[in-house]
Amino acid sequence: MAEKLVVIGAGMASGRMLEHLCESDPDRYSVTLFGEEPRGNYNRIMLSPVLSGEKTYEEIVTHDADWYSANRVDCRFGEAVTRIDRDRKVVVSASGETPYDKLLIATGSSPFVIPVPGSKLDGVVTYRDLDDTNAMIAAAGSGRKAVVIGGGLLGLEAAAGLKARGMDVTVLHLMGHLMERQLDEAAGYLLKAELERRGIRVHVLANTHEIQGEDRVTGVRLDDGTVYPADIVVMAVGIRPNVELAKSAGLACGRGLHVDDAMVTSDADILAVGECVEHGGTCYGLVAPLYDMARVAAQTLLGQDAAYRGSITSTKLKVTGIDLFSGGDFSDGEGREEIVYRDPGAGVYKRLVLVENRIVGIVLYGDTADGGWFFGLLKDGTDISDMRDTLIFGPAYAGGSPLDPMAAVAALPDDAEICGCNGVCKGTIVQAIGAGATDLDAVRTVTKASGSCGTCTGLVEQVLALTLGDAFQAPAARPVCGCTDLTHEEVRRLIKSQDLKTMPAVMQACGWKTSCGCHICRPALNYYLLSDWPLEYRDDPQSRFVNERHHANIQKDGTFSVVPRMWGGITTPDELRAIADAADKYSVPTVKVTGGQRIDLLGVRKEDLPGMWADLNAAGLVSGHAYAKGLRTVKTCVGTDHCRFGTQDSTGLGIKLERRLWGSWTPHKVKMAVSGCPRNCAEATCKDVGVICVDSGFEIGVAGAAGMDVKATEPLAKVATEEEAMELIVAFVQLYRENAKYLDRPYKWVAKVGMDWVRERVVEDAENRADLVRRFDLSQSVYQKDPWAEHAAPRMRPTYRPLADLTLEAAE
Repeated sequence: MAEKLVVIGAGMASGRMLEHLCESDPDRYSVTLFGEEPRGNYNRIMLSPVLSGEKTYEEIVTHDADWYSANRVDCRFGEAVTRIDRDRKVVVSASGETPYDKLLIATGSSPFVIPVPGSKLDGVVTYRDLDDTNAMIAAAGSGRKAVVIGGGLLGLEAAAGLKARGMDVTVLHLMGHLMERQLDEAAGYLLKAELERRGIRVHVLANTHEIQGEDRVTGVRLDDGTVYPADIVVMAVGIRPNVELAKSAGLACGRGLHVDDAMVTSDADILAVGECVEHGGTCYGLVAPLYDMARVAAQTLLGQDAAYRGSITSTKLKVTGIDLFSGGDFSDGEGREEIVYRDPGAGVYKRLVLVENRIVGIVLYGDTADGGWFFGLLKDGTDISDMRDTLIFGPAYAGGSPLDPMAAVAALPDDAEICGCNGVCKGTIVQAIGAGATDLDAVRTVTKASGSCGTCTGLVEQVLALTLGDAFQAPAARPVCGCTDLTHEEVRRLIKSQDLKTMPAVMQACGWKTSCGCHICRPALNYYLLSDWPLEYRDDPQSRFVNERHHANIQKDGTFSVVPRMWGGITTPDELRAIADAADKYSVPTVKVTGGQRIDLLGVRKEDLPGMWADLNAAGLVSGHAYAKGLRTVKTCVGTDHCRFGTQDSTGLGIKLERRLWGSWTPHKVKMAVSGCPRNCAEATCKDVGVICVDSGFEIGVAGAAGMDVKATEPLAKVATEEEAMELIVAFVQLYRENAKYLDRPYKWVAKVGMDWVRERVVEDAENRADLVRRFDLSQSVYQKDPWAEHAAPRMRPTYRPLADLTLEAAE
């Protein structure tokens, strides 16, 4: 009969332990899993991409309901254990008592909240779990202000995520440089400069005196009197092991719950893993040590000899575009030497700390490709005497001259760590390859290597190539989805070359593996067909995302937002009155001015959408397409109308552009701006298309970005007249419409094809430019129409009503 194993805590450490246990001997234990959160195990490392919007919660789930069911785990999510009765060997929770033969405690850690006045105000949040992340997402919004207290790993990831959500972010850090536990002063300086370049304000040596506000936070005041306004304050100043439950049970505790090398507590039938644990006087807060503990705990539960000997940790910052790696001990000390490399132009800094010709500390900023190799030398205690002169240049030059990069991977021992996020070593990957995982996706599925932050992908591919030899095929461009082996570019070419004008025709001619496609390929095919064949193809609403089907952005509570178009950011008193009347009539809870110079009505019920649209239409307002893969806004400054610096009529040009381009479907959203002078008040130099007005005419730039990535526009052309500017911009948009991959913003597409290719077709070839404009106008003859007017019609309104009124009694 199976022994009873109770696990308290459903996080990453206990999840990895259960994986090992179920893989080795699935019938050994009957498992009951308690978790305070109302959900199972997810990858907390990836909460930062969830906060920034790069991933969804569903994408970071590690163990779903099917996994728990398949492994016969009795899940008690949302149910906290309140007491452990060691004498009777039961745990007590809200549902009663649960007996155990073995107990595993994995209660993790709690965020530390600095004890200053105002720390309990509404709007002060911590950053440890999904609920914290969702609270920050709910508070985020363009123009709102966030203060992050703590410039460590979590604090900076929170700051970057909130900035990506459009917030004005300030980081307050008590010490003299950021991430002082992981970085030296030089790397901390580079990191601070990069964050400030991205628009994140950083204040070091900042001691918080109080958090201001009555019922809700309004700001943070420092000891020096500096005040930073805040709509939300994020506490990210450290963590403390959760040991209250263990202490109340009489288990030996210090800072954390004491365990021996077998992960056994002071009670032989109780084990512990994760951030709640103290081993050898050390508590760990990074995932790699936790996974090592999980492996040992599983072996102990299976009666095998195993020992955890502590961990040397390394750190990576999960902020898009910032490459940072640190490991070991890089503090100054007697008998220590260092090798430092700097490339100021490239923003690269590397520092290795040596003791008796062995690496003991690593700091890399700007170029972290060799971090895994350096860390392997550190953990193994390798004598680097023979390669000291070229060591800082990495494994490719380890012998004094360039080597085959594969030689460095081949030299790594089997226990060399390849994936730090998931604690996967080279030997594990080699074993998976030998068992049939012969490509990156398969290795990722089996081992989880490269499945989190992705920075080790190149190393994993090198291990694949080394192990498989000629049988390894380097990954080609990714197919559209699992329904086809063709890439987006190949599908687009076939649609044009074979005159494929319906979705079934495309699927048949391209050998689709499914009967009718999937949620990934259908929106892409729908776009390609309507952009290439505007007269012949009929748009399929069911192949669009929910926002485009309903012509409004769905919110987290199931309501919608409505954004009327305001041409070039210009409105009238009558339009404003109509918007206010609609807000009153339909009880709109939030009316917000957007960063795109428009007004957003948030919290509109689905059944009220047609009525509101009809009312706004009556005032002359049309859809702002704030939900669309199409033109969103053309932001303008006041130009020569009012500004004493204006050189051209920027507002007038912006209105003309928006009226010409609105309603056009594009591979992704398109945002434009026109600034009336080089002071650039409309922020035109970071848009998909931006125009700077100068005395001699108009400077047109394209392929900028100001979202997940920040990028300045690239020069397209300088022209003398509005007519020339309009023609070039329309031609560029059509070239993008006809050639870009679905869901690629213009800056990503231009990076693939090159600006020279774009200029050649848009600027230099007048005949081709005219053809592009003609084809754009043809498409607009079909698609430049207000969807609100169509969907506000009586025949369409029933589609917006609830399927049933569940509040009615049966007799009614």
